[in-house]
Amino acid sequence: MPYQSTSDLPESVRGHLPRHAQEIHQAAYNSARDEFGKNEERAHCVAWGAVKRDYEKDDDSGEWHRRKD
Repeated sequence: MPYQSTSDLPESVRGHLPRHAQEIHQAAYNSARDEFGKNEERAHCVAWGAVKRDYEKDDDSGEWHRRKD
C-alpha cells in the first residue's frame, strides 16, 4: 500500500532515517509501486536505493547523514 505520509512508513525507516531521507524513501517507494505494481519487496529496494544516493550510514555511530560530494 502506498504511504500517505512519512508517519505511515515502517519503524525501520522512521526510526533510523532523518526526515528528508524519509521523504525520499516515501516518494521513491510510492513511485516504484505505481511502476511495478504490488511488488513491495522491489519497491522497498528502489526506495532504499534512492535514499542511498543522497545519504550514507556512518560506520561508527550507525547514524544516517547526507553525503558530502
